[in-house]
Amino acid sequence: MEDDYQLSFPAIRGIQAGREYYSAMCPLHVAVDLIKIHDDDESIPPELRAQRALNKGRIPALTDYIVENPKSYAFSSLTVSIDSSVEFVPHGTEGLASKVGILKVPFGVTYLVNDGQHRRAAIERALQERPELKNESISLVIYIDRGLERSQQLFADLNRYVVRPTPSISILYDHRDPMSRLALEITEKVPVFSSLTEKAKTTISNRSRKLFTLSILYQSMCDLLRKKKGHTPTPKEHSLALSYWQEVANNIKDWQLAAKREVAPADLRKETIHAHGIALRALGRLGSYLSHLPAKEWKTTLKKLSKVDWDRSNTKVWTGRAINSSGRITKSHNNIILTCNLLKKTLGMPLTSDEEITETEFIS
Repeated sequence: MEDDYQLSFPAIRGIQAGREYYSAMCPLHVAVDLIKIHDDDESIPPELRAQRALNKGRIPALTDYIVENPKSYAFSSLTVSIDSSVEFVPHGTEGLASKVGILKVPFGVTYLVNDGQHRRAAIERALQERPELKNESISLVIYIDRGLERSQQLFADLNRYVVRPTPSISILYDHRDPMSRLALEITEKVPVFSSLTEKAKTTISNRSRKLFTLSILYQSMCDLLRKKKGHTPTPKEHSLALSYWQEVANNIKDWQLAAKREVAPADLRKETIHAHGIALRALGRLGSYLSHLPAKEWKTTLKKLSKVDWDRSNTKVWTGRAINSSGRITKSHNNIILTCNLLKKTLGMPLTSDEEITETEFIS
């Protein structure tokens, strides 16, 4: 509310690096009105901006996130600097009461966003589609600005140690994406994946007892169903994914031995192709073709997986297809196709015209 040309925020006062800063609650529509994006003009040199230019391509996805999840969206604080002195009126003089109170900011000061400009832009668009959200709130972390240099340093410091969660963790914790839920269900219901899937990390360490990562299983399932993140599998596709991966596991004996702890996953990673993500991706791709057959027929066809020579020492088969000239696993899109081609040949399946071209180029 305005009070003698001031804006008053319920706030908490804190200290960082010997300076006071504040955490205040602000209605969404007020945050949009107060915080203007001044330096998204590409004509402004980077050295004269307080942070990177606004990437407008990121805004639609953030906007959709709010609009499509009005009952469960969550945004972290917007961090801003203001170019004015402020008045903090505590509720009391001692203890916690001295840190909680009302922050009074002169009306018309500049709010320079140090972190959260894309969230702020998305909120503005979301309010156009859902005006009823305008009185919901977001927290503002407010610093008292000391000029452009200080604001640039604040941006650099806030982003210095930001670490994105691993793809596996993102899949594990994403309860909105139906494909994430299905991938997790596969790890729970298919015994081999239940005991051999790493759900937190993106890579498998040499001594790990796991063979697969949740992120690779997720990608392989997308290959199988030919769907992308956020798509909803039909009940038939849901059932297919579970039965397909169970049948694949039934026909790769080494996976079963690893699940029973009769062979070390580390040894399989060292000696075989099927203990790496490229094999899982190729098997997912293979399934997208097999799934058009009747269930009894594709299950019978998968029994021929036992004829595949997965041994990495067979360089005549795997060099250029799944491993490079140095003997390291390589999993580019082209390598996934070539590995799937080998599986299709072994199982007596025809290649598509595109696969034939890729195979011909590889052979030549």
